[in-house]
Amino acid sequence: MAGAKGKVVVGMSGGVDSSVAALLLKKKGYDVIGVTMDIWPQSGFLTESAENGCCGFAAAQDAKAVAAIINIPHYVMNFRDVFEKTVISDFVSEYKRGRTPNPCIVCNRLVKWQALLNKAMAIGADYIATGHYASIERYPNGRYALRSSPSNQKDQTYALYSLTQDQLAHTLMPVGEYNKEEIRRIAEEAGLPVSHKPDSQDICFVPDGDYAAFIRHYTNQPDQPGHFVNVKGEILGSHKGITHYTVGQRKGLGLSMGKPVYVREIRPDTNEVVIGEDKTQNTVIARSISMMAVQEFDKEPGQRVTAKIRYNHKGAAGYAFRSGEDELTCVFDEPQRAVTPGQSLVLYDDDGYVLGGGIIEL
Repeated sequence: MAGAKGKVVVGMSGGVDSSVAALLLKKKGYDVIGVTMDIWPQSGFLTESAENGCCGFAAAQDAKAVAAIINIPHYVMNFRDVFEKTVISDFVSEYKRGRTPNPCIVCNRLVKWQALLNKAMAIGADYIATGHYASIERYPNGRYALRSSPSNQKDQTYALYSLTQDQLAHTLMPVGEYNKEEIRRIAEEAGLPVSHKPDSQDICFVPDGDYAAFIRHYTNQPDQPGHFVNVKGEILGSHKGITHYTVGQRKGLGLSMGKPVYVREIRPDTNEVVIGEDKTQNTVIARSISMMAVQEFDKEPGQRVTAKIRYNHKGAAGYAFRSGEDELTCVFDEPQRAVTPGQSLVLYDDDGYVLGGGIIEL
């Protein structure tokens, strides 16, 4: 009987992954409703992004075409206000503070899950579902936890580490057991028009990757040029504005130093960008902690973990422990480069379960 397993709202971004997620759930006997989230604020300079980006006009049309083929209802729901207030505002604020945020992490927890889940529950759904490459399982202690996808190249657990127990309890991730090639093959066999649609690569509201220009347009404030300085505070040259730079950056500095140099630190108070040799460190401190597989982190000396400090980081071994009321410390076995404030420290156990994580402070 159709819908025997419950009602599920699938967040359909117009891409192949979420499309196949809806298809798989329909085949498994769920009562599936497709929803595309209208997240674009009505600002003139965002029009092009809204037209072609994730959850934009074209994406909604792709999702609607897929929904018609697999015979499920499809709706577009307005999430503009929550997206601007939680994701875009945080992104701009963090960059102006000299940090490098990951807006996808904020969007996942507060928009794609919290806001969508609230609406889904309001219409009587039992679950929401997405096309993320991850699996939700029960940890030995009974808590819900994400587990790394067998398709390591597409594993998306890093960007989902801050999901809550309630969110995980009401979430389905049907594509987590597949790799990308298998998902495209399933879509092609089902005649879905998005089977070979390219993956989105950039932050959805900054499709050209020019973060500084986006911030300049959004705030209607010009860049504030300042000084490049060395670790001693000596002036090396002029920079275009701190929003143009991130810790660990080497290219695009416009400095001729006779050797490779990197951004070591960004100082918003003095509008300085500190330049020097590549910086590495063993100890990373994170705050705004989220617990997932475990209810609490051990105290020093902590527990053995594999930790990632950015999305495309392969992960490195170390010890992690609770070092304050809202503070987590990870001491890596080997020094790590480009540890960037604003990115996330995400901890895994030996079996690939997400233990939790936090936002990197230093």
